[in-house]
Formats: sequence, C-alpha cells, structure tokens
Amino acid sequence: MLALLALLSAPPNVLFIAVDDLRPEIDAFGQEVMDTPNLDRLAARGVTFRRAYCNVPVCGASRASLMTGIRASPKRFRQYDCYAEKQAPGAIPLNGHFKANGYRSEGVGKIYHNRDDHRDGWDRPVYAAKKPRYMNPDSQASREERLKQDLRGLAIEHADAPDGAYRDGANAAWSADRIRELATAEQPFFFAVGFYKPHLPFVMPQRDWDKYAPADPINYFVPPNLPKGAIHNFGELRKYDGIPKQGVLPLELARDLIRGYRACVSFTDRNVGQLLDALDASGEADDTVIVLWGDHGWNLGEHTLWCKHCCFETSMLTPLVIVPPKSATPPDEQDWARGATSDSLVEFIDIYPTLCALTGLPEPDGEHPVPGVERQLEGASLVPLLVDPEATIREVAVGRYGFGETVKSDRYRYTEYGVVGGKTQGRMLFDHDEDPGELVNLAERDDMQEVVKKHARLLRKYRGRDR
Repeated sequence: MLALLALLSAPPNVLFIAVDDLRPEIDAFGQEVMDTPNLDRLAARGVTFRRAYCNVPVCGASRASLMTGIRASPKRFRQYDCYAEKQAPGAIPLNGHFKANGYRSEGVGKIYHNRDDHRDGWDRPVYAAKKPRYMNPDSQASREERLKQDLRGLAIEHADAPDGAYRDGANAAWSADRIRELATAEQPFFFAVGFYKPHLPFVMPQRDWDKYAPADPINYFVPPNLPKGAIHNFGELRKYDGIPKQGVLPLELARDLIRGYRACVSFTDRNVGQLLDALDASGEADDTVIVLWGDHGWNLGEHTLWCKHCCFETSMLTPLVIVPPKSATPPDEQDWARGATSDSLVEFIDIYPTLCALTGLPEPDGEHPVPGVERQLEGASLVPLLVDPEATIREVAVGRYGFGETVKSDRYRYTEYGVVGGKTQGRMLFDHDEDPGELVNLAERDDMQEVVKKHARLLRKYRGRDR
C-alpha cells in the first residue's frame, strides 16, 4: 500500500459526476460506437477503470451503497427507491463526511435516488431544474394520459430544442455557474452533479438523434441452460407508450431504442463538457479531484434484455474515471498515471475510501449496519491504481440483484440464484476469456466443478451480510 499522500497546498476540491444508466460503451473503454469527446477528454486526464462494478444494478440501491461504502445485502440496498440513511442508520455518508471535515458540500440533480436522502450532509438543498419531460405537445399529452393509468409517456422523443430546455441541460448550465462561484471561496468544495440521461425516456435534442443510425442489438436471443430468474421482463421499459407488454421487442423498435440511448449519451457528454469547461476556466482544475461514474450498466438487447436488474456483465459493469489533483503527489517520487486504463477489478464501494485518500481526510468512524463490524467502509482505496494501473487491489468484485448473487474474478463470472433450504436453485458460470458475451453457461459441466466450487467460496467470503 502507498503511504499517505503529500498535499502541496490546501485540500483539493472534489467534482463528483454521476450519470444514470450509463454503460461503458465509449472510446475510453475501447468501444468506438458513440460520439463522446468530453468523456474522452476527461479520461485523458486520469485513469479509466475498465473493470469497475456496481454492487447492485438498480439506481437507488447502487447509489446508497456507493455513498456509504457499504455492500448491498439480501435485506439492505435492494430497491430503486431505497434511502441510504434508513437502511444504514449510523453510517456517515460521503457528502456528510466532506461537510464535517470543512468542505462546502453541494449537490445538483440525481445523486441519491431521493433528493432528501442524507439532506444534513449538504450545505444547501440539492438543486434540480424544473423542466418539462417532453418538448412536443403531443408527447406531453401522451404522458399525461398514461400517468392516469400509472404508466409513462413515449420511450423516445427528439425535438428541435436547445440543451437548456431539458432538465439535464439546465442543471449543467447552473452547475457551471456554481463551479465558478465556488472556486472564488477559500473553503474547498465537494460538488456533486448527477445527470439523468441516458435514463428512460430517451428524450434529447434533434442534433443528437441525427448523429446516429438505427443499430442492431447484439446477441439478441436467450442462451440455453440459464436458470430461472436470470432473464426478466424489463418492466421499467414496458410502462412506456408503444412498448409491447410481453415478448421480445420487434427488431425495428430495438434498433430505435439503441439509437435513442446513444443519442442521450451524446447529450450527456455535452453537459459534462460544460462542467469541465467551467472548472478549467475557474483556475481550480489542478486542485480538484474529478470522479465520473455511472450507477450501473444497461442492457441494449443482449440476451433479449433491456434496462438493468440482472446479474449479467452488461448490468454489473459500469464506467468509472478518476482524475487525481496535481496538488496531491504520491509518495516515493512517483507520478500519477494520466490518460491510462486499468483492468484491475474495482467495486463502487472503493470510491469512498479513494476520495478520503486523495483529499487527506480520515476515513469515517460511522457505524456499520452489521453489529461487530468495526469499519464502516468495506472498500479499498484505488490510489495504488492511480499510480500503477496494472496493480491489483482485490481478487474479485461481488454484487447482487433480487435473489441473485454474483462474483467476478479475473476470468469468470459466477452467479447463484435463490438459495432455499441450503440448496442453490440455479447458477451460472461464464468464461470471459472465451465467451465475453456470456452465451454459454458452464455451471453444470463436469469439468468446471472445481471452478464453480472456488467461486462459490469466494462469493460467500465477500458478499454483503445482514444483521
């Protein structure tokens, strides 16, 4: 482990950028299918973690786990609308930890799922611009009619509208102004900005829609020999107007959804660019830690799935970029890696201790939900990887969704479903060296039983525990 960092001046600021439903499908992650110059620009400044995993692939639960540094468990951090402060009482949240240690702590948009979650950890209420969901009158009318049935409006809309007409665009402009204001204060800032897109519905300016053509989904079939519970009905998408209630989506619709998703990512990329421009203009960029993360992956038709809510790689793998500040230097005359990628296994619970290390803050002394567990933070600092991206800090990354528990090792992903009476109801094992698309379940093959047993032990060793 590295020794404590040397801070050359005042503690560095933190710009903490969250993106809802962002999958790692951009240039910095080796996939040249989307136009994301600002995300690539950010990646050039620090380290891109190409094997970073959320701890639970649903927004509120993932964010609660990340913001407390505590793993999800069968009874904790399960649902999209969970409150971190209710399900991990006594834990000190990330935003509150910075506030308690002299930082100005502010949030914009979606950080926690519920904007009033851990409200005492902010110096002011979380800001969110009020803008219409849709731009076209017919789209808005469709939404209002659907809401009467507890449903939603159109899944896709592209309109000839400026960025600022949308909630994310307005939040980005407000945040850019606020960065310039915060930069003039003597107090360091922890400034969290959460963008809603590319979350459904896929609404964006026309110019982003025009960048892309319809695209075919990959592996648009259900592989054989999957256990019950592996494939879900993507109910989140089914609530939107024009989406069939059952069955595999028609190929034409699937192509448009992929186009809409990618267009939303480009819109978000432009909004991220506003933040980077403001930070650079403020003169504080060298003294600021930047973290960009997506709360989980997203399925674009793989295994016929959409949304998240599963234990496949497409839901668990998520973007993470960390830019260390120039005002903090690693020990032993080392240099920060810049423009580098790391294939080391990383979990989202590692972000909290990493930010403590990069800013010189002590780790929190809050309570863990499980009695007898002394340390609140279950993750490990990623600072060693910011110096040597080829280093290793953990042997596996674990996660869960619903009745599934999953573990990712260097080569394999192993998942168990629904242990009842001591017996596992179903399991999956995929060899990512030979089968990165997770199409061949090896869990019941005789020649793979030693691999299965090893990963079952690892899963039990590291998974989240209840009270």
